[in-house]
Amino acid sequence: MKPAPFAYLRPTTLEEALAALAGEQGAKVLAGGQSLVPLLSMRLAAPSMLVDVNGLPDLDHVHCDPSGVRIGALARHAHVLGSAEAAEVQPLLALALSHVAHPTIRNRGTTVGSIVHADAAAEMPMVLRLLEGSVDVASVRGRRTIPAAELFAGPLESTLAHDELAVEAFFPALPAGAGVAFQEIARRHGDYALVGVAALVETDGDEVTRARVGFVSVSDVPVVVDVTHALDAPATAALAELDPAQDIHATAAYRAHLVSVLTPRVLAAATDHARSRAREVSPA
Repeated sequence: MKPAPFAYLRPTTLEEALAALAGEQGAKVLAGGQSLVPLLSMRLAAPSMLVDVNGLPDLDHVHCDPSGVRIGALARHAHVLGSAEAAEVQPLLALALSHVAHPTIRNRGTTVGSIVHADAAAEMPMVLRLLEGSVDVASVRGRRTIPAAELFAGPLESTLAHDELAVEAFFPALPAGAGVAFQEIARRHGDYALVGVAALVETDGDEVTRARVGFVSVSDVPVVVDVTHALDAPATAALAELDPAQDIHATAAYRAHLVSVLTPRVLAAATDHARSRAREVSPA
């Protein structure tokens, strides 16, 4: 199929892009296009205008400092995945991004675009939610920061207003004494996961002080469950808060089974990672 007719604008300044979004109720932002273009071709989306932001300056950055990693709106998945500094500051980024589609898609798709597309079957929205990150958005009315906990409103629905442009995502650094892990099950590597699980574990010596688990392709929005007080049965605690979806790819029962298998496995790997990092910084 072919997309429905639309106007096209390629602004060269952020101000021009924001003015276009403010002036056209039915406008959509085009960055990497790896999610939007298929929807256009199938006529599941029919915007009145595409605002192509690939000509905007200073939005393709991956900035790292002790507080975390800041990723600009035009930074491609491959750029983030290839950043050794980003992997050092927040290892979960590389762990999850290595499962995002295929190299061709990662070379074009943008990490921020994937997040605000708000697909619960995608890895990066869940990673942002688990790490308690945020997205900075801009409009003609100014800028604001949306915490990840307030970003995802429903299936493929974020809390950005129609005239707002996501300009940067922030992923907090991995604290000392903390560890992460990620695994997913897909029919083929690069396909959307049937279920994906990430864990963030914080420790103090041998004691786990906080443990949180995030899930991909289980519910309509990215879901994170705190299992700190259920370390003996984390999958049971997780399933008590999840409502696994059923679709053409998997039954709800099979997704629940994968949650039961992956949750303790990933949690154990994150705990091992935390303790390994703690040993590295402990005095001899």
